Amino acid sequence: MTSMRERVALLLVTACIAAPFAHADAPREALITSQLADKVDVIDLATMKRIGDVAVSGRPAGIALSPDKSTAYVTAPEGNELIAIDASARTVLWRLSTGKGPLGIAVNPRTGVIYVANWYGDEIAAVDPVTHTVTARVPVGKAPSGIAVTSDGATLLSADREVDAISIIDAATMKRIGEVKVGEHPFAVSIDPDGKRAFVANVVSNDISVIDMATRAVVETVKVGARPYGVAFARGKAFVTNQAARSVSVFDLATYTSLATITACDYPEGIQASADGKSVYVACWADNELIRIDVDSLTVDARAETSDGPRAFGAFLR
Repeated sequence: MTSMRERVALLLVTACIAAPFAHADAPREALITSQLADKVDVIDLATMKRIGDVAVSGRPAGIALSPDKSTAYVTAPEGNELIAIDASARTVLWRLSTGKGPLGIAVNPRTGVIYVANWYGDEIAAVDPVTHTVTARVPVGKAPSGIAVTSDGATLLSADREVDAISIIDAATMKRIGEVKVGEHPFAVSIDPDGKRAFVANVVSNDISVIDMATRAVVETVKVGARPYGVAFARGKAFVTNQAARSVSVFDLATYTSLATITACDYPEGIQASADGKSVYVACWADNELIRIDVDSLTVDARAETSDGPRAFGAFLR
């Protein structure tokens, strides 16, 4: 018989979004959506210990932070809600119904507008963080998952799983202005620190499609491990979580050559690099832990216990 964990994993496989690069200092905390526990865990990164949690119903999956990192925004796929959390007080501020099966989430670094990918609604919803209202809905391809926003806040990308494509959206007009075909079943889309390339994790073709943002064309395909889920960047390297391979692939951002395959944990999913570039953090769905990878040695150097089913789909470091 299929377990609850397996059922949820199959139904709600999502993607991880690139980490913001707004601050050069090391993060203090990780906010981890623990889906099966209906919680957002708070992990102290200095001690790698869980120091608190926030109860959140609806099987929380995605997470993003406001530009000042004071507010965490969480998607609840089973509750069809976006939930705002005071990151310091660890209390729920407000909840909003955004559409069917909200999963992917990102925040515009310039305006603070929240973008939510409604998996079953085949759309991206824009939410005003002040009025807590949906201000626009943009139809995209079937089953949108990961979202990424350019650092200037002008362009939004959506990974549309069932049509093997990335939607390009003008953030000012909230109109879909283009599409790029990629590999099979894209989940994550991440934009590199220079803002020139988007990296797409394709979970069925087991590769990364590299898109030139200027030409809107795939310029490289990089093979990685089984069921790549998310992509993060640090010190000229790309780090990719491979769900089924229990590993993290590392390749050079300039040459696309493989640098290492790191044995990570059971079902690695959400991934984000620290802004100082020293560490990469990975949420391990089946092991109920957050691991830390040293970027220079490419080894796991710390582990923290989490609640059940950590997904950390998005930007979770503050």
